[in-house]
Amino acid sequence: MAEPLLKVEHLKKYFHTNQGTLHAVDDVSFTLNKGETLGVVGESGCGKSTLGRTILRLHEPTDGKVFFEGKEITTLGKLEMKNIRRDMQIIFQDPFASLNPRMTISETIGESLLIQKIYTRKQADQLRKRVLELMNFVGLSPRLVNSYPHELDGGRRQRIGIARTLALDPKFIVCDEPVSALDVSIQAQILNLMQDLQDEFGLTYLFITHDLSVVKHLSNTIAVMYLGQVVEHAPSLQLFEKPLHPYTQALLSAIPVPDPDYEVNRVLLQGELTSPVDPIPGCRFAKRCPYACDACRKADIPLKEVAPGHFVACTLV
Repeated sequence: MAEPLLKVEHLKKYFHTNQGTLHAVDDVSFTLNKGETLGVVGESGCGKSTLGRTILRLHEPTDGKVFFEGKEITTLGKLEMKNIRRDMQIIFQDPFASLNPRMTISETIGESLLIQKIYTRKQADQLRKRVLELMNFVGLSPRLVNSYPHELDGGRRQRIGIARTLALDPKFIVCDEPVSALDVSIQAQILNLMQDLQDEFGLTYLFITHDLSVVKHLSNTIAVMYLGQVVEHAPSLQLFEKPLHPYTQALLSAIPVPDPDYEVNRVLLQGELTSPVDPIPGCRFAKRCPYACDACRKADIPLKEVAPGHFVACTLV
């Protein structure tokens, strides 16, 4: 039986605005096993990135619990979290914005090793050797060791971000749309690299994206988010073969198929978005759902297991 690495229970992250309380992440729960990938998908603004950052405590959670290797981390102090961060890392969406333009590749990759005191500045030769080793892992030429981010293309910049993430030998990585800012040809290279690294080092990924065709090939399980809530959570193949929530069905119908003879049966969503600021009770997708009924608008609909490992929050099932 697979061993859980990460367990999230009723996690919430609210932001206070002039208009009211924004429910960015609202009562999200899941378990992620060692060596597996959970894909988190949904439209822009649904709370995917906030979920990843709240798990890492880059945002402090409003409520809920996060367990890493059986230890609750939401109550840890700064020093304890610093030690935990060796095992929990993040790859950011924009490789250029996440790199310091004044630091060379060598300095960027080696920075975390100095912060965590794995090496000191007196151990410059050993540090440089480790940096070159990490560059080799991600396919960066040693000649680039003293280059700056502006001298490189997007693919190489993202490889730097991945090397920096791997520097501390993490067990869990939040991949926050790591290829969305890259050209399609470069996207495939980075995705293949991430799969190879996962196989080699036994990494566990939380892979955040709005591209369902990407998570289909990368993820063991997929969670579909809508306005801060998970509306469906299932094994990858099962979700693609039998999507149950109307929102999931609409997302899957929007995936382009490279076949001119294929008859596309698009699900067109109409209606206005429910506001995530002080949302009213009920399904947040109801205003856009073609199957919505009175029961959908009365109260929040919890996730229920309709098949082994397949959870959905909908009155239709």
